[in-house]
Amino acid sequence: MELIDYLIVIAYFIFSVAIALVYSKRAGKSTNDFFLSGRNLPWYLAGISMVATTFAADTPLAVTELVANNGISGNWLWWNFAFGGMLTVFFFARLWRRAGIMTEAEFAEIRYSGKPARFLRGFRALYLGLFMNVIIIGWVNKAMSSILQGMFGIDESLIMFYVFGCMILVAAYSAISGLWGVVITDAFQFFIAMFGCIVLAIIVVNSPQVGGIAGLKQNLPEHVFNFFPTISDIPSAAGTLAMSVFSFLAYIGIIWWASWYPGSEPGGGGYVAQRMMSAKDEKHSLFATLFFQIAHYAIRPWPWILVGLASLLLYPELSDSHKGMGFIYAMRDFLPAGLKGLLVAAFFAAYMSTIATQLNWGTSYIINDFYKRFINEGKDETHYVLSSRIATIILMLVSLVVTLFISKISGAWSFIIECGAGVGLVLILRWFWWRINAWSEISAMITPFIIFPILKSVGILFPYSLFIIVPGTTLVWVIVTFLTRPTSEEVLFSFYRKIHPGGLMWKKISSQMPDVESDSGFFRLFINWLIGVILVYSILFGTGKLIMGEFTSFIIYLIIAAISVSIIYINLSKIGWKTVIK
Repeated sequence: MELIDYLIVIAYFIFSVAIALVYSKRAGKSTNDFFLSGRNLPWYLAGISMVATTFAADTPLAVTELVANNGISGNWLWWNFAFGGMLTVFFFARLWRRAGIMTEAEFAEIRYSGKPARFLRGFRALYLGLFMNVIIIGWVNKAMSSILQGMFGIDESLIMFYVFGCMILVAAYSAISGLWGVVITDAFQFFIAMFGCIVLAIIVVNSPQVGGIAGLKQNLPEHVFNFFPTISDIPSAAGTLAMSVFSFLAYIGIIWWASWYPGSEPGGGGYVAQRMMSAKDEKHSLFATLFFQIAHYAIRPWPWILVGLASLLLYPELSDSHKGMGFIYAMRDFLPAGLKGLLVAAFFAAYMSTIATQLNWGTSYIINDFYKRFINEGKDETHYVLSSRIATIILMLVSLVVTLFISKISGAWSFIIECGAGVGLVLILRWFWWRINAWSEISAMITPFIIFPILKSVGILFPYSLFIIVPGTTLVWVIVTFLTRPTSEEVLFSFYRKIHPGGLMWKKISSQMPDVESDSGFFRLFINWLIGVILVYSILFGTGKLIMGEFTSFIIYLIIAAISVSIIYINLSKIGWKTVIK
């Protein structure tokens, strides 16, 4: 890089820190402001923050590798989560906002009762906020070090020094500014990252070595451009993704509702729930989540896909496991001075937006659901805000140590899906069935960890393992549910009065509360879910057809998207909205 590139990167860091300093006063008012922005986020900021968080430094590389190995259809390995995402939009976003809680872990004690509820809250706080969180931060750190090493060819120990320095900076501004600063920097960082990736895609695709979209079509096999996988038991030698019937059913029919995965939790959860609970009201919560699903699945991936296609022509010598580095090599080889610095800043932006959210979200669990609930109750808000800032720094230090012990990040996503398989149905039904209790959720979280190593030892691997883990876990938690006491009626009445989710599975409780106006319009919500999925995929495929110059197909997808928006708007208007919780 040249001097102008370094100046751009430095300017980016200065601006990010300046935002944190501006919003530091707001964050210091209370933990509600520190972790939830005072529940006053407009939908566009909450939505952009969700998208920015899921745009980690390694995301463009992962998509590039999928496309280089399996064509455009390779993205179905994560596009399938749109089904669950849209379920969250229409069935759960407004319920999370209505709950009036600070974290997902806190949900345990407004929905369940007794010692099991207290145990579940504390366990989830440490399991998700500490254990799982530091692993996620560790692999994001590891991915960022690989990116910088591929870009600059610097020794890995020195690269880790730079990454750790960057993380310390992120921890500092997260501790200073709370969620307000995180969300505003997320917006700034997201636009920097997306602009940089779009510029890279334009330059690389239109380079003489590639020859534009026409050059891609002329020099790459036709099946590379297929949008849909091939359903076959015979593996594809190259190009389009080939799934066996069982693999297809696992990805399209099971994973999106049955497995826990950060950012795609069935029924919402994690930092997505944090943003929904931070929204101004229920409408803003729903629209933020809807914007997130559309931007995340339908718009954002296309610059990465284009670079992935171009990398097949530019770097054919890369092995399957290293094809993601084609994105980094394209940055290194094709960007002029100035733009190269912008792209490096964009990768830092993607990295920092993810780390900032993980630190703030993880700290919210540790402070609100463990320290404040079990260790040191009854202190004033000044104490808890200071504790939150200290905990942010401690969480950062623990994550740095964990990073040193992570040697590879491949396979981590499948491990997380397998170890969270079967819990998804509980996370969905806990809102809509009164009989679900704390033991249901506890047993659903524990069972996969018992089944998974057994399957591993006999050679049953992902995704086929899901056909055993999901039914096995479901059977266990259903049996446990009926063998244990239900949640106390006092808690169920309190929960229903506050959330009033409605539905037949709450009839036992709602029939005793005639004064509570329950939610209705579930058929319209179900239609909105189906139409929402169609909306996402029509925008996704329509954008692709426009880029590929297939204008007739683009117009057809555009019409489908427009009709989908109209149906969703009409249905939401007829359902109406409940009283907004401030």
